[in-house]
Amino acid sequence: MRNDVQEDLAGLQDALLNTESVEQFLHELAVLSTRVVADGLCCGMTLRQNGRPVTTACTDPLASQADDVQYRTGDGPCLHAMRSGERVRIDDMTRHHRWPRFSRQAVSLGIGSSLSLPLVADGAPVGALNWYARRPHAFGLAEIRRAEEFAGHASGALALALRMASCADLNDQLRSSITSRAIIDQALGVIMATERCAQDEAFALLRTVSQNTNVKLRELATTIVTSVSGKPPRSASPFEES
Repeated sequence: MRNDVQEDLAGLQDALLNTESVEQFLHELAVLSTRVVADGLCCGMTLRQNGRPVTTACTDPLASQADDVQYRTGDGPCLHAMRSGERVRIDDMTRHHRWPRFSRQAVSLGIGSSLSLPLVADGAPVGALNWYARRPHAFGLAEIRRAEEFAGHASGALALALRMASCADLNDQLRSSITSRAIIDQALGVIMATERCAQDEAFALLRTVSQNTNVKLRELATTIVTSVSGKPPRSASPFEES
């Protein structure tokens, strides 16, 4: 776990300079955030696109599931952080009552506590970083301090990345990111059924094979789904008009 500000800045700079796309940069930013804040966390990044919140990067399926619960119910800590620009910490999901539908479903997912901080670009909240922990009371003063420092640095890096990308390129890459996540979720379902394992174990297995074979997660997931269904997976994007 990192806790040095200079290391945080160096990691963000490396991600900004060495990634080939906004999609890859966002993923690296989310992964780096879990190393900085505390061990054993997963992170989802919410951004507002075309007026709708979407998870554009996540380090674990658990984070995307927790974010999706809030999008379906229309409220929750990550949405409040994005809309208000305020920090939201939930110490114990089993005792949280502000967003009862979210907290009930979060508990069912195995989440014990969470922390959401706004991401700011050009002086206005454009999204949120959302950290989830399986144990309650995972976010003490030290973790919050590191998270706030990281979110401040990440906001600056995100603002620069958004300025460097054209609106058309950004939307295309965010659409690709969302589609990738849906395909990976389908592949996880196949792995869970065949290996009879939990979702986090399936994701770890998929990631290990990806690293060992040097095949991107999305490509590997597409191969798995296609081998079972006989057809390549297709996922509608939330950017598409219904």
